Amino acid sequence: MIFWQIWVFVAPGLYQHEKKVVVPFTFLSSFCFLGGAAFGYYVVFPPAFRFLMGYTTDFLTALPTITEYFSLCLRLLISFGVIFEMPVFMVLLAKLGIVDQPFLSRNRKYAFLLSFVIAAILTPTPDVINQVLMAVPLVVLYEISILAVRLFGRRILLDAGEGGTAEEGENSDIK
Repeated sequence: MIFWQIWVFVAPGLYQHEKKVVVPFTFLSSFCFLGGAAFGYYVVFPPAFRFLMGYTTDFLTALPTITEYFSLCLRLLISFGVIFEMPVFMVLLAKLGIVDQPFLSRNRKYAFLLSFVIAAILTPTPDVINQVLMAVPLVVLYEISILAVRLFGRRILLDAGEGGTAEEGENSDIK
């Protein structure tokens, strides 16, 4: 509902060609977020909750409140939803000329390390299993981001006549 209100406010100020770019971006972004939230809920949430409930013994009974349950669930849903936005975010950065496919490929080892650091920070439980369940999708999404940037990112073509550059797409016919 909030997103709809933002769209109703912004849409009248956009040109038709801008709307053609924003609408697919919005659908893809929403799909990635919902896919990440579903992954977090169906794949990561059960082991995380089992880990927290694993402290139950004969003398100690775990009694999580509904607030704690929803807090854990919401944190996982939002974390994974945002993480699954990585390919869309990388393509956006590539379109802006901030990153490109060779840069992402060169810095792969740092991205892998950062994936495990982010997973350690964002997972609500201290166990390694849940951290790996977050870090592995981050690594896979980084690889998907490299592929997406290669396919949809900003492409610079060398103009043989002038030695300059021309951006592919709308301005490719300018020489």
